[in-house]
Amino acid sequence: MAQVVVEAKGLLFDNDGVIVSSIASVNRSWKRWAAHYGVPNASEVQIAHGTRAVEIMEQLAPGVDKEEGLRLIEDMEIADTDDLEVLPGVRSLLESLPKERWAIVSSATWRLLVGRLKAANLPLHDRIVSGDRVVNGKPHPEPYLRGAEMVGAAPSECIVVEDAPTGVGAGKAAGCRVMGVLGTHSVEELRAAGCDWVVKSLVDVSVTSTEEVLRVRMETI
Repeated sequence: MAQVVVEAKGLLFDNDGVIVSSIASVNRSWKRWAAHYGVPNASEVQIAHGTRAVEIMEQLAPGVDKEEGLRLIEDMEIADTDDLEVLPGVRSLLESLPKERWAIVSSATWRLLVGRLKAANLPLHDRIVSGDRVVNGKPHPEPYLRGAEMVGAAPSECIVVEDAPTGVGAGKAAGCRVMGVLGTHSVEELRAAGCDWVVKSLVDVSVTSTEEVLRVRMETI
């Protein structure tokens, strides 16, 4: 473990795997979705976390009507919240941040993202970039460029907080620094994707703020 202190003007958080964990729900829902549409070996379907549903549908069943398919997977994931949880350290960290200095940047659709935040009893933040409100999803830089705009900072002044290589790639492509959080991928995978730092969880991150900057302290691994 090594303590690192850096300054930033904005923090940009992925949602699933960083703020909340609904990975089990995602995996169950996509297997049911695949079975519904007759995808071969549906019970063994593996998806790339951090990827938009429209891209996953194109890979699994390219002939499916996109609007119908998207509505079905949203319904399935919104209904499947039994083991959804707020990840350690999240509530205290978010409560310590000035609201205008952070944003959520997710590959989930707006409807699904709002459903997850409500299920986790988290407030609906007013700075959100969802997967259906950008032209290009992660690993394209567009989502995090939009997030930086929302917090009024240059990408180089922002720190992206991610758990998946696709999101790490998006953050780096946007020109942000990236903090990786363990959960869905290994330290080696996160470092290979380009993370500047990796932490076990957000318990190991604290922030103090001034009018000019956020001072981010993290225990890295």
